[in-house]
Amino acid sequence: MEPLRLGLGDLGLLAPELTLVIAAVALSLIDLLMPRQASRSWLGWLSLVSIALSAAFVIAALNPAEPKQLLQFSYRVDDFANILKLVLLTGAGLITFMSIGTIREEETPHVGEYYYLLLPATLGGMIMASSGDLITLFVGLELLGITSYILAAMRKKRIQSSEGAFKYVVLGGVSSAILLYGMSFLYGMTGSTSIPVINQQLGQNADTMLPFLYLSFFLMLAGFSFKIAATPFHMWAPDVYQGAPTPVTAFLATVSKAAAFAAMFRVMYGVFGVGQLMGTTFHADVLTAMMVVAAAAMIVGNTVALKQTHTKRLLAYSGIANSGYLLVPIAIQFGFVHYGNFSEFVFYLIAYMFMNIGMFAVLMIIERSTGDEELSGFAGLYYRAPWTAAAAVLLILSLAGLPISGGFFGKVYILLGTMQTQHYWLGAVLIVTSVISFYYYFGLIRQMFMRSDFESRPVKVALPLGIAVWICAGASFVLGLVPHWVLAWIESIFTLTQDLFMFS
Repeated sequence: MEPLRLGLGDLGLLAPELTLVIAAVALSLIDLLMPRQASRSWLGWLSLVSIALSAAFVIAALNPAEPKQLLQFSYRVDDFANILKLVLLTGAGLITFMSIGTIREEETPHVGEYYYLLLPATLGGMIMASSGDLITLFVGLELLGITSYILAAMRKKRIQSSEGAFKYVVLGGVSSAILLYGMSFLYGMTGSTSIPVINQQLGQNADTMLPFLYLSFFLMLAGFSFKIAATPFHMWAPDVYQGAPTPVTAFLATVSKAAAFAAMFRVMYGVFGVGQLMGTTFHADVLTAMMVVAAAAMIVGNTVALKQTHTKRLLAYSGIANSGYLLVPIAIQFGFVHYGNFSEFVFYLIAYMFMNIGMFAVLMIIERSTGDEELSGFAGLYYRAPWTAAAAVLLILSLAGLPISGGFFGKVYILLGTMQTQHYWLGAVLIVTSVISFYYYFGLIRQMFMRSDFESRPVKVALPLGIAVWICAGASFVLGLVPHWVLAWIESIFTLTQDLFMFS
């Protein structure tokens, strides 16, 4: 076997990741050397600059002549990864920006650690998006997971935070073990951890290894389902979301979930979805199992959300339902009739990112002003902060999937793809559950416009939070006005055979 080498040119391909590594190390040293009483808010600006610089490197690497392979297919720099890295960095940048000057140090005493832990967490997601090898993918997954556990436990003085973080650590460790166990079967069957080699070997010897192939797939599906908070592996999400600081909750609900979906998309297509396995009974069972998980997430997430009175728990169950929507493009196989799975997935992921980060920013405004995380905290928001309420309405309309919004077109594109592939039952579940979601989303609007805050608590909007809310609301509205522009941009960059399929 040839030795694995990295030259200076290869390190240039890793510029986005190395930027975050250097920034995280530098920020940790600066935080360590600063006096205890000094404000750490300006560390947020440095963190934001590093994220922007990393995004600039990703943009410069978009649309290469051909994908770049590092360390014998272990790491890939292709447009599948580049597009998803931009989504991850945009989400991390918005969350960092809205946190500057708004995190309460009495509740989150380690503000400096918060800013520089977001960087390796985002880095872990970027590694997952570029992974061409199961070991590389698992390293990225654990980097994201471990930093997320720490971030979720930052509110030490709250019992709910400690309880949620403990549950997150235990269940996260179990899910990682299940995922790794599924990967070990793939290695045992093929003698390799490289995704293209595994696919090639499985295609040639699938008939002799079918029981272990099924076992490996279902173990990995369970592990990934936990990471994306899909039913029936979703029970950790409401408690963790409720206990974590709100910006961390926003990170877990968007950036962390997007990274898990990137890895799932890469593995499910790279290992089980292409090559000689296509058209087999096993391949059909793989797609059916993922569709069942998607349908279960949509049904459970939307129905359980109906009775929630705590805003974070409501958004947690909304996120579970959205995991189902995002899973649909992975579960319906591409073909001559329909091959826009990735563009549909990315479009809805972008819309989901903006509308959820925006809603968590609105919640932060209410928390800072009233200390209330219940739905009742939205009461009379239109009369107390009309511009914030107007932005929240745009975000809620997008979450509900009503025209004209990014969420509406995201769901429409996924629905059309489902119908084109003749999975009518799954399309019916998507439509019915979306209608069910109107009730609890419009409950928020009813609180803002038709209820009054009897305590007359004023709402003060910090500048970064206000800007972040309107960036997200504006983006959700623009995605609804010109969705074809975004789809055309994705399709002009992404090539199915070059950027998703990996052949050794």
